[in-house]
Amino acid sequence: MVASRVWRGFGRLGERGPAEGPRLMVLPGFLASDRTTLGLQRALADAGYRVSGWGLGLNTGVRADTLERIVSRVEWFGAGRPLILIGWSLGGIYAREVAKLRPDLVGKVVTMGTPFSGDRRANNAWRLYEWVAGHPVGAPALRADVAAKPPVPTLALWSRRDGMVAPACARGVEGQSDWQVELDCSHMGFAVHGRAYPKIIEAIRDFS
Repeated sequence: MVASRVWRGFGRLGERGPAEGPRLMVLPGFLASDRTTLGLQRALADAGYRVSGWGLGLNTGVRADTLERIVSRVEWFGAGRPLILIGWSLGGIYAREVAKLRPDLVGKVVTMGTPFSGDRRANNAWRLYEWVAGHPVGAPALRADVAAKPPVPTLALWSRRDGMVAPACARGVEGQSDWQVELDCSHMGFAVHGRAYPKIIEAIRDFS
């Protein structure tokens, strides 16, 4: 099991999938990178999407220029067309905030195990986050109202057995996302478990 997950992180990085497929960018979670999500990127590419990682290395938390750098990547990869932003955990916070800043660049947002609702300490990583990022989880360089829904269609994927983020925080309440779909996987499983990929792809396709 562990070996297969490690194996999924090997291979080239960069764009993959049909050149004319719907464009989709995957934003990694905290202390993850494009290699962590490479298995998911491959699965999405095999499903017909033109896929890219975020291209910004290891996600070590929110910085003053984080959203600006992601916007630049989205502008480049989208090539003038709105794309789908899919964010895992903290990456989903980024995806939602980028869509609020530049809805012209983002057609849809998909979050996976993302704590966009409720108490920002309702997870098992907030102490590590504060130590690595150097600021409180409640005061990052983002908008004050992280829970506010972006002005684009927004899908929240969540799991009762997430184990890292409180399920209610990843599911949200009415008005914070347009659609919520429950998956049966761990927090890491969203990005690295092959059995979760078909359900993720199905949810994205159904979200029209």
